Amino acid sequence: MIRTRTGHSDPLSMTTLRNIEAELSHFRGRVMAASLVVLLCFGLLALRLVYLQVIRHEHFDEQAENNRTAIVPIVPNRGLITDRNGVVLATNYSAYTLEITPSRVTDLEATIEGLSEVLEISPRDKRRFKRLREEFKSFESLPIRTKLTDEEVARFAAQRFRFPGVDIKARLFRSYPYGDLASHVVGYIGRINQREKERIEEEDESGNYRGTDYIGKLGVEQSYEKKLHGTTGVEQVETSAGGRAVRRLASSPATPGDTVKLSIDIKLQKLVETLFGNRRGALVAINPKTGELLAFVSKPTFDPNLFVEGIDVDSWAALNESIDKPLLNRALRGTYPPGSTYKPFMAMAALELGKRQAGQVINDTGVWNYGGHQFRSHGDALGPVDMHLSIVKSSNVYYYSLANELGVDAIHDFMKPLGFGQATGIDIFGEVRGVLPNQEWKRRTYKRPEQQKWYGGETISLGIGQGYNSFTMLQLAQATASLANGGVQHKPHLVVATQDSLTRQLIPVERPAPVQLGYRPEHIAILKRALLGVTQEGTSARVFAGASYLSAGKTGTAQAVTIGQKDKYNAGKMEEHQRDHSLYMAFAPVDDPQVALAVVVENAGFGAAHAAPIARRVFDYLLQGLYPSEEDIAAVQKGLAQAPIGKLRVAAALDVMGKSLPVPGAESAAGTRVPVAPLGAVAAPTNVASAGSAFTSSTSPAGAANGASRR
Repeated sequence: MIRTRTGHSDPLSMTTLRNIEAELSHFRGRVMAASLVVLLCFGLLALRLVYLQVIRHEHFDEQAENNRTAIVPIVPNRGLITDRNGVVLATNYSAYTLEITPSRVTDLEATIEGLSEVLEISPRDKRRFKRLREEFKSFESLPIRTKLTDEEVARFAAQRFRFPGVDIKARLFRSYPYGDLASHVVGYIGRINQREKERIEEEDESGNYRGTDYIGKLGVEQSYEKKLHGTTGVEQVETSAGGRAVRRLASSPATPGDTVKLSIDIKLQKLVETLFGNRRGALVAINPKTGELLAFVSKPTFDPNLFVEGIDVDSWAALNESIDKPLLNRALRGTYPPGSTYKPFMAMAALELGKRQAGQVINDTGVWNYGGHQFRSHGDALGPVDMHLSIVKSSNVYYYSLANELGVDAIHDFMKPLGFGQATGIDIFGEVRGVLPNQEWKRRTYKRPEQQKWYGGETISLGIGQGYNSFTMLQLAQATASLANGGVQHKPHLVVATQDSLTRQLIPVERPAPVQLGYRPEHIAILKRALLGVTQEGTSARVFAGASYLSAGKTGTAQAVTIGQKDKYNAGKMEEHQRDHSLYMAFAPVDDPQVALAVVVENAGFGAAHAAPIARRVFDYLLQGLYPSEEDIAAVQKGLAQAPIGKLRVAAALDVMGKSLPVPGAESAAGTRVPVAPLGAVAAPTNVASAGSAFTSSTSPAGAANGASRR
C-alpha cells in the first residue's frame, strides 16, 4: 500500500499502479501473439521455400529452361516424284514468304495497305489471302506474298516495327517442272485443312507435322504422302527476352521424304496428251505381264503449280466451272458405255459358259426383234456371221441375241472378275466403280417398285456395251490386259519403287500375286485371232497398215445420249457434248503382248477415226521406239489420220516435250528400234513374222458402221 506523508493511504495511486501492470501484461501477451504469428509466417515461408526449391525444383528448373530455350521443328524436304526413266516430275525450292497472323493484327485492312507501300501486293495476292482466311483459323500464319527477293526481304526488315503480327518466313515450295503434264497422276499439294488436321491427330502423326503447312491433295502426292513427307526434325535454340534465337544448343536433323518412282513414261504421256489436242478423253496403257501403267492420260489437264501457294478465286472458278471439267480424272473417275469394245468379252463369256461355239452362225439381217421392239444395227445387214466375223465386222445382231441367251445376271457374274464395275485397287485414291448391272443392282438403285423390276429388253443393249453399262478406261484396259495375258490378271499400279533418301536404295513396291481367271487357252486363241482380224481386215485395218508388228484390237462407238430407234444419228445436227464417244481397246504384239490399252475420245464419233490412231502411235513408240512427225500429230488431233504420215522420228533422239536432242548415231528412220523403257516393263516385240503364222484371217473388210454401238 502506498501511503502519503501524513501516513494515510492514496487510493488513486494504487489504481494507477494496477492499470500499468495490466497494460504491461496485455502488451506482453500481444508481443507474444505477434511473435508467434511472425514465427508461423517464417515457418510457412520456410516450408514454401522448401516446396519450391526442393520438391518442385525439377519442374521450375524445366520452366526456366523453357523460357530460356525454344524447340523449333525442322521441316523435312519433301521427296521427289520421277517417271520410270528418272525424269523429275515434282521437286522443291526454298523461298521467303510474307505472312500475317490475323489474330495478332488489330486492323487487318490497314496493315495490308501499309504493306502495299513497302512491297508489291497484287490483287491476286489479296484474293488468295482472303480465301485462306475463310478456310483457316485466325491464329494461323497465312501468306500474303510469296517468293520474295532479297531486296524485298531487306526492305520489309527495315519497316518491320510498324507491322506487329507480320513476319517473313523461309518456306519450301513444291514445283512441278512440266506444268500440266500428267497432272492427274502426279497430283498436287495444298495447305492442311481442318479435316486433315483431325485425321493427322487420329493417326498420332501430329508431332511429325509440326511446322508443316502443306499436304498431298491429289494423285501420287496424296496416296504416297507418308513416303514423300519424311520425318520432322527438332532444333533446341537459346532465345533472348524478345524471343529471338541467339544460338543453337542441340538439334536432331529432319529426314527427307523418299523419292517415288512411277511406272509411266513421261515422254509417252506427253505424246498422248499432245495427240488428244483440245479434245476430251482418257487413255490407259498397261503392261499385261506386270500391271505397270505406262501411260495414264486424262484430258484436259490442269497446272498443279496453281495450287501450291493457294489458288486464287479466278483461277479456281475457271477450272471448276469449265464445261470440259479439267479437274476430273477421266482415266480414274470418268465412266463411259464401252460400246463395241465390250463384244470380245461377251464372246469370251459365250465360250466359257458353253452358250455358243465359235463356229455357230447367226444371220445378221440388220435388225433384231424382241417383245415387239426392233433393235437395229444402223448399217447394212451383214448376213451369216460366226464369232470371228461378229468381232471383225462388229455385228450388233450377233450380240443382241447372245445377251438375250446369257441373261443379265450371267453377264454380270462373268464380267465381274474381269474388273468391270469393280475397283481395280490402283494405288491412287478416288477410283470409281462404274456400273455393271444385274437385277440386284436395279433393286438397290431405284425406289419405285416399277423401276426396280428388270425387263428382258434391258438386257439386249448390254450385249453391245450400251444400256446401264458404264465403266472407266482403267477397267477396260485391265480387262484387255487380262485377255492379252491369257486370263492372268495383275493389279494395275503407278508406283514401281521408292528410293530411300538416306541410303539411296531403290525399294520395289510389293504387289499381290496375279489372279488366274481360269480361261481355256483355246478360247483365248479364238478371241486373239478375231481381234487380230480387226487390225488386218476389219474396222482398224487402215490405221495399222504398214506396222511391222501385229496387234489385236476392237473399235467402239458409244452413245452419249439416247437416240430413238426410228431416228438416224446425225452428228452435224447435235450439240458437240451429245455426239458419240470414240473408243478403242488393243494389245500388241499378238504372240507376246507387252502393252494393252483402252482409249476414249469424248464426242468424237467413230472409234476407227479418232481413238484407234492414237493407239497406233502408242504402239509405235513402245514397240519400235518411234515418234510421229509434226504433220502426223496435227492430223491425229483433227481426226484426219489413219496410218502414220510424214517422216517418223526416233523417240530416244527427242526430249520430253518432243524436241530434238543431240544424240550421236540416232537415225530418223522407220523401223529403227530404240529402247524407251529402261525398267524393262516393255521389251522389243517378238518376231512378228511368227505372229503372222499363228494368227491368220481370211475375212473381208467390215461393212457400214453400227448405230447404237458402231464399230
